[in-house]
Formats: sequence, C-alpha cells, structure tokens
Amino acid sequence: MELRHLRCFIAVAEELHFGRAAEKLHIDQSPLSRTIKEIEEELGAQLFTRTTRSTRLTFAGMAFLERVPRIFEALKQACDGVKSAASGFQRQLRIALSDGITPSRMPTLLAQCRAEDPEIDVRLFEVPLDQQIKGLHDDLYDVGFSMAEEVGDGIVVRPAWEDELMVAVPARHPVLAHKHVPLEEVLRYPLALCDPAICEGHARQVDRVLQRYEQQPLIAQRVASYEVMMTLVSAGLALGLAGAAHIASGRGPGVVARRLAGKPQMLATYLLHRDVEPSEMLARFIERVASIDSADGSSAAEDS
Repeated sequence: MELRHLRCFIAVAEELHFGRAAEKLHIDQSPLSRTIKEIEEELGAQLFTRTTRSTRLTFAGMAFLERVPRIFEALKQACDGVKSAASGFQRQLRIALSDGITPSRMPTLLAQCRAEDPEIDVRLFEVPLDQQIKGLHDDLYDVGFSMAEEVGDGIVVRPAWEDELMVAVPARHPVLAHKHVPLEEVLRYPLALCDPAICEGHARQVDRVLQRYEQQPLIAQRVASYEVMMTLVSAGLALGLAGAAHIASGRGPGVVARRLAGKPQMLATYLLHRDVEPSEMLARFIERVASIDSADGSSAAEDS
C-alpha cells in the first residue's frame, strides 16, 4: 500500500462523496474508485458503504481513519527531524499543546530551553486533547500541556502552573462598581464561556466553580477561542470567565479584567507525558516546568 492510497482514502472519508473527493485530489472519479477498491482488497475489509444517495464509513473504515493520519504525522516528524539534523540540532523536543493552556509561562519556558539546551530543536504542535493523548501513547510527542487532568491510563499528569480565574467585563458595565466582583453578581448577566469540545479542561474547571452556586448561568455563547470571548465582551454582549493570562493575551479595547470576590479560584495547567522513565532531555524539561514561578503574570491582567 502506497501513500497515494492513503491520501485517497482520507479524501473520501472526509468528503463522504466520491465526486467531491476526486475534485479535491484533482483526479477522475474512476481511478479514485479503483484505488479504494485496491485498499479494501488488500485489507480484506469493506471501508465504505456506498449507495446512489450516500457514502458512509463502515466500522472497519472508521477504525482505519483513526489510524491513518498518524502515519502522515509520523512521516512529517521524520522529515522535520532530518531538517533539524541538517540545521545542526542534535535532538527534537516535541511539545503538544491542547485545551487553551494559559500562555503566560510558555515563552519563558521555551526561552530557558533555548538558552540551556541550544542543541535541541523544540517543536510545538497545537492539537485537540484526544489527539495529544493518542500522540503521547504513540510516541508522536514527548510531552504535552493541557488543562484536563482526566486523561486515562498510561499517562503521567503533573501540575505545571496555576492562573487566577477572573471576569472580563465591558467598559462601563454595572459590575465594575465592585472592585472584586461577587460571582453571584456575575451570574446575573449573560456569559461567554469556552466550548468544552475545544477547550475541554478549561471548560471543566470553570464549570466546577459555577456548580458550587445554585443559580444557573445564562450562557450567551460557547466559544472556541479567547479572542472571540473578548470580542463578545468588548461588544457588550456578555461577560467572560477565563484565566487572567488568557484575558490579558486576548482582550482588546473596551475590556476590563476584574478579580472575583472571596478566595481566588485558580485554574490549573498540567504537564503530560507517557508513564515511562523520562529521557534525560525530558527530565530536564520537567524540572524547568517545576521551577516556573506560578505567580508570574497571574495578576497582570487586572485593571483598576
């Protein structure tokens, strides 16, 4: 089986339409159909159920689709590794980022890596959480960061840093009368919150805070990015709940960050790696993460 076979399979699996897949691949439909048939004959399994009205993946097809993209990812990483070696790097540190991790510590961490291990090529991969977990198991990534700690067996989860949960408020909003805003007051207004399908761990942690209160939140919109959250806040359409660093990095004009009243509610970011003895390179990286000042930048987002 050649890579062209796999590219054809992915195109059909994504489009679920042979005509559109053929257009996407810039080939005729007949050779595409023959290629899929060749794959099915080699595997001894039907990958698609095809009628005059629809094309659907079989269970075997879904299982194949789950695994094929990893082949291309592994190939890409192999090519990147050769390019890194040709550029003078001795090794690669592959870091997966998922789930809207707080951005404030990452530049400091990467700068330390560059200063202390200049021979290591650091590569970042922004991927969904489930893809990060699979990639760690399959040795596609050396380490990852996420705001979710429930990641299943075979993965070590270590606390990395914390960030204070704050409320993003439109300028001239009534809650700005409070220096520290009671959460009960926040719950009186529509909220923009992270979409758990995109930022699973962040959404879980914020929802746990909200569940301590009997009052149900009025959710104006679930968003996939903090930039969109801040856009809604700036437009006066909602209040936002996010970490101080997220608000600081994503907000524009017309957005004020305020602390919540009472004991600070902290959002945790976790470091993930396979449950095996870490390499010397990874062990040094874990030590750097542990030494990051958890207070660095945690209050920089608050305006008077």
